Amino acid sequence: MDTTVREIGERVVAALEAAGYATLTIDQYRNSIRWLDLLARQQGGVYSLALGAEFTLMTASPQTGKPFSPSLRADFARLVGVFDSYVLTGQVDLSIKRRSRVRVVPQFQEFAALLNAWSDEMGQRGLAVATRSAYGRAACDYLLYLEAGEMTSLREAGGASVPGFLESLRGRWAETAMWSVVSNFRPFLNFTQRSDLLNALKMAGAKRHHGIVPLLGSDEERAVIQACTCGKTSARDAAITLLALVTGLRACDLVALRLQDIDWRGMTVGIVQQKTGNPLTIPLPPVIAGKLAEYVLGERPDVANEHVFLRAVAPHTELASHASIYQLTKRVFKTAEVDRTRVGTRLLRHNAASKLLRAGTPLPTISAVLGHSNPDSTNVYLSTDTEHMRACILPLALPQGAKR
Repeated sequence: MDTTVREIGERVVAALEAAGYATLTIDQYRNSIRWLDLLARQQGGVYSLALGAEFTLMTASPQTGKPFSPSLRADFARLVGVFDSYVLTGQVDLSIKRRSRVRVVPQFQEFAALLNAWSDEMGQRGLAVATRSAYGRAACDYLLYLEAGEMTSLREAGGASVPGFLESLRGRWAETAMWSVVSNFRPFLNFTQRSDLLNALKMAGAKRHHGIVPLLGSDEERAVIQACTCGKTSARDAAITLLALVTGLRACDLVALRLQDIDWRGMTVGIVQQKTGNPLTIPLPPVIAGKLAEYVLGERPDVANEHVFLRAVAPHTELASHASIYQLTKRVFKTAEVDRTRVGTRLLRHNAASKLLRAGTPLPTISAVLGHSNPDSTNVYLSTDTEHMRACILPLALPQGAKR
């Protein structure tokens, strides 16, 4: 197996070219390889894991003493990851490494056992992954709060620990988000069967904040649709934006959408929602089906990945998260010259719901289209239907004898 920086570097560059990486990206790798080779000359040009670790710690040029930029140091770290993988496995691994946070968990045995039992309970109940994560994080944070107060058992926690815990979170959460914290915390307290803690939580009085999401004006909506249909944007970005705008699909469902979910003959998309776990089938209007076909047949990278929407640059994997969806819809809005501070799928989802509402669509139907697990969730969109809300205004009755 190759052992020198230059030999491994040639393997890496060849793999990058074979994977279809952009020329600029390959040049950045080559530049990092030259810096690494310069450092490796001290040991005959041979690469080792220790040399890689030393390379990532370099902050300035050994020749001029000029500090390296943060982006260049990031390039160094990325190269070392690829080199280390080659040394350990003999293969050039270009897969994207997701950043992960180190999770702090309770150290006392009883707290750790309680947290594990809660995790098992959520799994047996079949809760969605995102729900289990939110509930588990709230429980973990509470137990860590008790540990910080030198408690070793839940039996030592009184009702006062609940408001104290919530108060400790106010620096991390906005006031309008405290309802979400309480909502995620309540199931754990139910699991512990501690009525005193539950009663203390009820006294918190956290209220849900329903902000009115601004909608797109008719001119703005036409501009976005025109940008998607006249070739100003890529077929991928256009298809995603139109799907969110017309059908109200969530970002997580757009990321998870697979080729087999599309029924081309029936002109529908059938999915199992990531958030609720409920099946959902939605019709595909011709303009969206056309953009999807244009992307799948002509623009989508030819790789063995079942996800519909892939990264445009190598490695051609599925989109990372909802943040990817936000960035591309933001790009489409910029192309359409629609100036909006927030242009994610939440805005597009609310816009789709409000259009259905204004068209006289019954709330249960809107709830089904949007895939709500609780039909009452659709009531938030009533605030956007100003015309029908004005019709509900009652005339003001003046006191007898008063003049108008």
